[in-house]
Amino acid sequence: MLAGRNARAVAALAAELGCAHRAFALDDAGALRAGLAGATAVLNCAGPFSRTAAPMVDACLRARVPYLDITGEIDVLEGCAARDADARTAGIPLLPGAGFDVVPSDCLAAHVARRLPSATRLALAFAPATGPSRGTALTMLEHAHAGGTVRRGGALHHVPSGWRTRRIDFGHGPRTAITIPWGDVASAYHTTGIGDVEVYAAVPFGVRAGVHLSRACGPLLAWPALRRMFEARIRRGPPGPTAEERARLETLLWAEATDDGGRAARARLRTPEAYELTSMTALDLGLRAARGELPAGYQTPARALGPDYILSFPGVAREDVEPPGA
Repeated sequence: MLAGRNARAVAALAAELGCAHRAFALDDAGALRAGLAGATAVLNCAGPFSRTAAPMVDACLRARVPYLDITGEIDVLEGCAARDADARTAGIPLLPGAGFDVVPSDCLAAHVARRLPSATRLALAFAPATGPSRGTALTMLEHAHAGGTVRRGGALHHVPSGWRTRRIDFGHGPRTAITIPWGDVASAYHTTGIGDVEVYAAVPFGVRAGVHLSRACGPLLAWPALRRMFEARIRRGPPGPTAEERARLETLLWAEATDDGGRAARARLRTPEAYELTSMTALDLGLRAARGELPAGYQTPARALGPDYILSFPGVAREDVEPPGA
């Protein structure tokens, strides 16, 4: 069942895909309640999720319908975690981050934590194969003025954009990566219990320079008029990677768990292109939720299904990296 607020657009896409459809807006409580009638699970793919997750989560809790989404937004992931008791009372799972962020990185984090149970620090990184889709770019714009975020001692801490830089070997030689406010800063803590978490992305020099420049210019994006201008420009661009790119490219991930004694556990992961993988993991998790196979309460992918869950998908391979490798 395909749903959205634009009846004409939803009907056209549903006809193309050969599925039923419904149209309703999230700010209409009555229409939202009717829209969920008979649903066995909801997979929210409408971002920015800072705008769409809360009303849909509320509706799912009232209707006792499992909720999933494909967000990578820290505040949304933390917001769902805060509803854990409500979800347990309703007897449903809340599993945000059912896509590329955070399924592969969450499973990799759980794997290195399993290898080093004494870990107190966790670093995660990925090397994207393509640029962001239109939806991801709009979400990034939504939060561009806020800077970066890491976790320290179990609490979220705001830091400057591109706060730290390090060289990371994803399997083809070291690449330069910078910290980003990615969803695993939230989810990896709930999965592993490790209190210090940083997430890195390997990006070209020009992107790194732009991120550092945003430390001064980023607050300007809080101005509605300027943000609307950038939103219009993003919407005029391509929707995302082409089907050929999604089928051909791969994404690389890396994780490192360290403890206070200087011990480390590192691992790498190779997956299909990020948006291609999202279509696989989100569908699989949605079907599991509809069949009642996910535990009630706030869930992360690895907490619900274990560190090896990601290995069940085609094109995914994991390798442990022993010190002194990076």
